[in-house]
Amino acid sequence: MTEQERQVHASLAALGIAFERYEHPPVASAAGAEEHWSGIDAVHTKNLFLRNQKDIRHYLVILELLKRADLRAVADQIGEGRLSFGTPERMMTYLGVTPGSVSPFGLIHDTTKAVHVCLDRALKASGRISFHPNINTATLVLTFADFERFLASRGNPVRYVTI
Repeated sequence: MTEQERQVHASLAALGIAFERYEHPPVASAAGAEEHWSGIDAVHTKNLFLRNQKDIRHYLVILELLKRADLRAVADQIGEGRLSFGTPERMMTYLGVTPGSVSPFGLIHDTTKAVHVCLDRALKASGRISFHPNINTATLVLTFADFERFLASRGNPVRYVTI
């Protein structure tokens, strides 16, 4: 287990959040992980690290794995002109992760609360949800209610959007 993952486990333990852990080979994208997640009872997600047109705000957009994100529609809902993908350097600066390991658990590294979280409204119906623990060789599953508690504990702005 990496130090990155240990930090996630410690953060969840401090909140009394239970989770299940699954190991798998490294995956570079959520689509690549799909075959490894087939036996896991949870809603699987993809996490997009984005920036606004002026390069002054950053967003973590979380949606169901099989959905396609219309970035223009998301930008309209959050009052931005345009969104584009953040660079690996920005990803490391704000979330402490590298491409392929983007996860809301990266918010443990965002001490300035600079990253705004945009959750697909459809995720509210999830009983259980899965994310990488800031490393792409494992997946953690927790209840959606506990995931919302984790987000609330971080203090980052969170809003629901329709994707």
